[in-house]
Amino acid sequence: MAMPPLGEVSEEARLVTDADADDSPEGSGGRAIQGRSLRQIAWARLKRDRVALVGGVGVLLLVLIAIFAPLIVGLLGHPPDAQFAHKLDPLTVMGAPGFWGNAGVSGEHLFGLEPETGRDVFSRVVYGARVSLSVGFLGVLLSTLIGVTIGVAAGYFGGWFDAVVSRVMDLLLAFPQLLFAIALISVLPREMWGLGGTSLRMGILVLIIGLFGWPYIGRIVRGQTISLREREFIEAARSMGARSGYILFRELLPNMVAPILVYATLAIPTAILTEAALSFLGVGVQPPTASWGQMLGDATRFYSVDWSYMFFPGMALFLTVLAFNLFGDGLRDALDPKAH
Repeated sequence: MAMPPLGEVSEEARLVTDADADDSPEGSGGRAIQGRSLRQIAWARLKRDRVALVGGVGVLLLVLIAIFAPLIVGLLGHPPDAQFAHKLDPLTVMGAPGFWGNAGVSGEHLFGLEPETGRDVFSRVVYGARVSLSVGFLGVLLSTLIGVTIGVAAGYFGGWFDAVVSRVMDLLLAFPQLLFAIALISVLPREMWGLGGTSLRMGILVLIIGLFGWPYIGRIVRGQTISLREREFIEAARSMGARSGYILFRELLPNMVAPILVYATLAIPTAILTEAALSFLGVGVQPPTASWGQMLGDATRFYSVDWSYMFFPGMALFLTVLAFNLFGDGLRDALDPKAH
């Protein structure tokens, strides 16, 4: 192999030198390499996951639709409670026949009209996003707050408190949540706690989801706390005289943000499906308030002659759950320290 002239460096040596410089504490040109935080690493992984990004964009669009529902309906639809019964066939109480069935789909009514009532389906699907996302987010927020607080306390203190909490978790996990919700909502008075109608029913749904959902996150947090409470940084905090409250909320919880965030993201679609199931059975949100589950329940009487009435709210529910699951799975992979 011919030697390069004095003062010149071969291409192979230059490549090795550049690689060594990148791996050294100082980068090329004597510049120090800046380390990346866990947040930056997770964001870099998440950006490479196109499926997760699609799910994240879908979640963001759903949130924006729910927030700006009045503006969207004002531009493209009609008030969700407005009835256009005069546009229905008086014999079949259905809309105009066409490709989408007897839905009455037109430029004026993008998703057609509801059978019998003649309400605009597009407007009710858009407003239904508000109910589903509100119940889903608030229910998961409540269950996460309860589960994290009780789970970290049970895992850290142990003893009889941990035993009692574990048995309560087992009891709630074995309890028939759906049947209890149906029985409770069926006997509710018209007004309670200063709330009535839709506000009361949505509040009860949030309470049911939160009170029956916290054992799942509670078990995760309890297990993480048990594995962390004997670590060196916890022992160091104890040796310096830190109190239990400081250790719980300043040392343990920050190290469990990733699993808590992933669980909450994946629990939201489950809460949305719970609300839809209760509304489908007739014990959730009641008309005239729009709800996807309620619309699906009404559509069961007409799907044989007008499948489109079931298609639009069903597709909205499907895309919502799919978007949250795709984003949640991608977030779990991005926050996993063992992922490559």
